[in-house]
Amino acid sequence: MTAPRPLLSLQDVTTQYGKVLALRRVSLEVPVGKILALLGPNGAGKTTTLRAVSGLLEYHGGRVTEGSILFDGVPLPTTPSARVRGGISQVLEGRRIFQDLSIEENLVAGSFTVRSRAQRSDALERIYGMFPILRERRAETAGYLSGGQQQMVAIGRALMSRPRLLLLDEPSLGLAPKIVEQIAETILSINAEGASILLVEQNAAVALRIAHQAVIMETGRVALSGASSALQQDAKVREVYLGMAGSVDRADDTAMPPSGNRR
Repeated sequence: MTAPRPLLSLQDVTTQYGKVLALRRVSLEVPVGKILALLGPNGAGKTTTLRAVSGLLEYHGGRVTEGSILFDGVPLPTTPSARVRGGISQVLEGRRIFQDLSIEENLVAGSFTVRSRAQRSDALERIYGMFPILRERRAETAGYLSGGQQQMVAIGRALMSRPRLLLLDEPSLGLAPKIVEQIAETILSINAEGASILLVEQNAAVALRIAHQAVIMETGRVALSGASSALQQDAKVREVYLGMAGSVDRADDTAMPPSGNRR
């Protein structure tokens, strides 16, 4: 039986910032309807990978020099806006919302691909259903929100175009543990509604818990890849990325819920 075509496929992708290599022949796939986590230390190439997919790499002085990136089997269009129209949205690291605009104005800014007022209204209702606190405060200036609420705005803005692939860059960065769990549940809900997700996350325990598959990057290369459940048991992953040395035991299982808890 032929394996189903992945939604996103990077094949031997190499990128450069000037003369500096950032990615070195990176190959990975995001299956349809799945969550793929990108893990690794700072400088490993995780954000560069997202930029190469979203089309923002050139805006940061980079370029793809080798390899190919296919979305649903077709080469990506050139511009970031065309990629959004094609079904790819990115939530940037650090949230990057419009601080001086209201919550609703921020959300509407993400709907430039929506053709009708009715569709925009439906998209807003979907976001407000996902984040009720945003409905309650929709007229308030977004810059006065808490970090967690700003992350909700950033995710909601990206979802306004109803992407088939959502790129998330460090969604838990700087958030309290309780809010991190809320964001993790939100990611699971988005995936349950049908969106595939490419997730960059420093919190490896959370990422491996909610992702179906994971890729670990080091110095611009893929070092390890596989099912999240298998990587959770890998001795190197446990020691270097999860801070857990030795074999799996019952205490470890209570510290990190198994990946089977995914919806």
